[in-house]
Amino acid sequence: MITLDDIRAAQKRLDGVVVKTGLVPWSDSAEGEQWYLKPEGLQPIGAFKLRGGYNKIATLSDEERSRGVIALSSGNHAQGVAYAARSLGIRAVIVMPARAPEIKRLKTEAMGAEVVLLSEGGEEEWRAHAEALAAEQGLVMVAPFNDETVIAGNGTCGLEILAAVPDVDMVLVPIGGGGLISGVGAALKMSRPEIKIIGVEPDLANDAQLSLRQGKLVALPIEQTKQTAADGMRATQLGDITYRYIREYVDDIITVNEHEIRAAVRTLALDSRLVAEPSGAVPVAALLNRRDELPAAKKIVAVISGGNIDPQLLADILQGA
Repeated sequence: MITLDDIRAAQKRLDGVVVKTGLVPWSDSAEGEQWYLKPEGLQPIGAFKLRGGYNKIATLSDEERSRGVIALSSGNHAQGVAYAARSLGIRAVIVMPARAPEIKRLKTEAMGAEVVLLSEGGEEEWRAHAEALAAEQGLVMVAPFNDETVIAGNGTCGLEILAAVPDVDMVLVPIGGGGLISGVGAALKMSRPEIKIIGVEPDLANDAQLSLRQGKLVALPIEQTKQTAADGMRATQLGDITYRYIREYVDDIITVNEHEIRAAVRTLALDSRLVAEPSGAVPVAALLNRRDELPAAKKIVAVISGGNIDPQLLADILQGA
């Protein structure tokens, strides 16, 4: 398990690379409470993934860097790896499902990464293809979430929350593969164990909730998870490492439905002038619709993990479609 020193070391590596995103007060918080939004969509790649991806690549040896890196991603991790690799002068290859949002693919390519699109199969087949390419070309795999160096980089988000609101009571974090909540949970719980860490998932992709409550890793069929608009949360199960962190540091996981997610995207855009992709809006959907399922708290932070939403989807949501 990582330590606070590991997260602080990551913070030094990321200084000048990531944006220390501030907290935006929510003007319509519940009575007696203060709600804050942490907009990770303001990062250079539009999502938190730069934190873990850069930290991982920055710790590679010169020999590993000379070989280049490879990642499997539907979008945000791809951009994080592409951006970090370009910054450090390293070749990057990204294996991406063909169904990934076009905006994420185009941005990944614009940062100089070589994108390999796969239209057939599911996660296991895509992962096998990425591993075969890595072996064939000598590339170093950069995992999207199931890696402790990546988790340490993501933990810097938690340190920033604590610096901005030292007396925070509860933090809501979206869960895809679990890398963000693992890092944020570790940073906050090792600093102040009494802080409540709550994960939020779509109803259609609640593998982390089931895993936490059943005490074992639970996988969902991709036919189910791919139905959620929250494309960054379609992972069918947690990694063994992120599952361990979630069991250690997460107090509970709740879910929200597709209508609530879309409504949260619209509310954020119109009321807070923040563009959030559906995955990023999930914690806000929980605050607005499931407050009675959450622990008592006065100061609450919702982490908006990213803002890379397809323009047409955003237009449809704003028009109420």
